[in-house]
Amino acid sequence: MKNQYLKNWIEEMTALCQPEEVHLVDGSDEENDRLIQLLIKKNTFIKLKRPNCYLARSNVEDVARVEDRTFICSESERDAGPTNNWRAPAEMKEQMLKLFRGSMRGRTMYVVPYCMGPIDSPWSKIAVEITDSPYVVVNMRIMARIGDQALKKLGADAFIKCLHSVGMPLQVGQSDVTWPCNPKETYIVHFPEKQEVWSFGSGYGGNALLNKKCFALRLASVMGREEGWLAEHMLIIGLTNPEGVKKYFTASFPSACGKTNLAMLTSQLPGWKVECVGDDIAWMHWGKDGKLYAINPEAGFFGVAPGTSLKSNPSAMKTIEKNTIFTNVALTDDGDVWWEGMTDQPPEHLISWKGVDWTPSSQEKAAHPNSRFTAPVSQCPALDPDFVAPLGVPISGIIFGGRRSHTMPLVRQALSWQHGVFLGASMTSETTAAAKGEVGKLRHDPFAMLPFCGYHMGDYFAHWLAQDTSSRTMPEIFYVNWFLKDENGKFIWPGYGENVRVLKWMCERIDSTVPAMQTAVGYLPTPGTFSDDEKLFQIDPAAWKEEAKDLETYLATFGNKLPKGIDEELMKLKKSFSKI
Repeated sequence: MKNQYLKNWIEEMTALCQPEEVHLVDGSDEENDRLIQLLIKKNTFIKLKRPNCYLARSNVEDVARVEDRTFICSESERDAGPTNNWRAPAEMKEQMLKLFRGSMRGRTMYVVPYCMGPIDSPWSKIAVEITDSPYVVVNMRIMARIGDQALKKLGADAFIKCLHSVGMPLQVGQSDVTWPCNPKETYIVHFPEKQEVWSFGSGYGGNALLNKKCFALRLASVMGREEGWLAEHMLIIGLTNPEGVKKYFTASFPSACGKTNLAMLTSQLPGWKVECVGDDIAWMHWGKDGKLYAINPEAGFFGVAPGTSLKSNPSAMKTIEKNTIFTNVALTDDGDVWWEGMTDQPPEHLISWKGVDWTPSSQEKAAHPNSRFTAPVSQCPALDPDFVAPLGVPISGIIFGGRRSHTMPLVRQALSWQHGVFLGASMTSETTAAAKGEVGKLRHDPFAMLPFCGYHMGDYFAHWLAQDTSSRTMPEIFYVNWFLKDENGKFIWPGYGENVRVLKWMCERIDSTVPAMQTAVGYLPTPGTFSDDEKLFQIDPAAWKEEAKDLETYLATFGNKLPKGIDEELMKLKKSFSKI
């Protein structure tokens, strides 16, 4: 190995974790095949009827991100802010060193060099994850550019260090389990100043695939603030009109708000085409021409399976027909997969995600609500041809949104960049059955970054506000709500492919080809633009007065770190509805 800095770190971690073997991942097909066969032999993988597809079932205590065990260990507690769990770095490092000491005994240590972003992009970042999980390696091969191609881009010195262990060392002669993990000692720890992530005890999703939320959002958001760019929890799509003019949008939604469906939207408008650049994360930089450009740092989709169907997301269903890893979904009798919402009627018999018999009369769900598919972005039938453009795609519009049954109109345009940042800061969504807590309860999730911002959210708002300079062409900002309900509790807007009609209006507003009504909450479409106008765009002053009051209480949690621009927009909103 030529990179001495990497070599030194591998030797240091080998001495700490004490693995039986060390393997430097090269990313080859042969290597991947060997790992898959190993996972089949361990009963971690079940081969499916779909070409090169496999099913994994996790431990029932290791099924999702563990936000209460996720820490931002900045040098100053103030830098972490009120939305993150904080521990002093030295104290946490000492605790993690004790956990990692000998944690890989009896296992292979895999060293995974990886690149986030197109391999030849100046905006890409190189990192290395050390893990003792072959499941992590084969998933990372889909989610990032790994192995030799990343190793060749690795500089001579520093890189982002990611250390992961399932936290279950094997004694001599001890048999392994299907899904090793250590739920009682799970920690996902970020050291922003050191650009390191240490994750222990979980083998699942974002807890173990450290390239995803841990690096691409929590660490990258800090790097973006320091370097003048934006690391965001956003999809990226291209929208082409019948005349062949294309505009790109990024969009940010909390969970259960249709983010993946919008990323792979099938247009219901003749002549309008939607193409996908990414479904989850956008890294955005300013070009020399003053425009904002976005790259998708990921190479794969790590999508939630339940609710995905030919009706809701036909592109996703086609994407996962081959070369896909499914985790915690149900198994059909003929060796295929199934989950709630995939078909109108469930099969008569399944093996559930827990590995037991399941029928429609069973009390529990067949697939876990957070069950996943890991599939290559390259397989998406709606993939944008500029998906790997080194400098990214130019962003004309930024979309925020949430799940609200009332108050929020279908779509509105921000009155200014400052007002748009305020809309992002004020994002709220009603919780669903898939989320913890009371169903229908309002949850604040600024920019859909609540669990993913690696520093103080007040400073994060300020970073967004500071993007607006005279030398830049600022994207227009919009806010959508697909989930308005009528007096009978029925959705007013049809959603899915019809959402392209809203995107069309956004394009027309960006081009200033259609008028709009200026209101206290933003520019609204003029009457007649959409059917059900009255219900979709009703502004209830009493409801908005309560909304402003709730926002004031929430934003107060950021104390004197709340930027002046956000406070100004809040005061305007309060004043507009103060006489009710």
